[in-house]
Amino acid sequence: MAELHIIGQIVGASGFPQSSLFCKWGVHTGGAWRLLSGLKEGQTQVDIPQTGDMAFWSHPIDLHYATKGLQGWPKFHLQVWHQDLFGRSQLYGYGHCHVPSSPGRHRISCVTWRPLGSWQEQFTQMFVGGGLQLRNPDLIYSGADRYRLRTEAMGTVELELGVIMRHFDKYGVEN
Repeated sequence: MAELHIIGQIVGASGFPQSSLFCKWGVHTGGAWRLLSGLKEGQTQVDIPQTGDMAFWSHPIDLHYATKGLQGWPKFHLQVWHQDLFGRSQLYGYGHCHVPSSPGRHRISCVTWRPLGSWQEQFTQMFVGGGLQLRNPDLIYSGADRYRLRTEAMGTVELELGVIMRHFDKYGVEN
């Protein structure tokens, strides 16, 4: 079987309306992929930047996959959350990005978005807090019904990933 190692970190995020951010992340793969070691989902700590708007997490990622096919190549799905002074969490954005298909070090900027509701829902969100969330988080990376959503652009999440590929040449994939 071909093997894929993904080693790196979720560096942090910038461009969001407020600081005090954390990130919930996960990796989605197709049916031909098997996770040999590592965690396929996790959450960073909350970072409150002292200067600037960049929240630094430096959250480690270490995944080892085996596969017999390329279909369903791994992709990260991200949720960025804001934590207020009372410890309440509010969704600030969804995003997804594919793991690079070439070996080496890669820096990835993953843009995020969040759903917009009606003007009444936006008004309520401004005074009460909270916010709209997707009923089915698979929309983050599937895109099947995502075109029907009203969304607004949010900030960017930075990832640094090292990709190591092994035995892909036996399956007709050149590095």
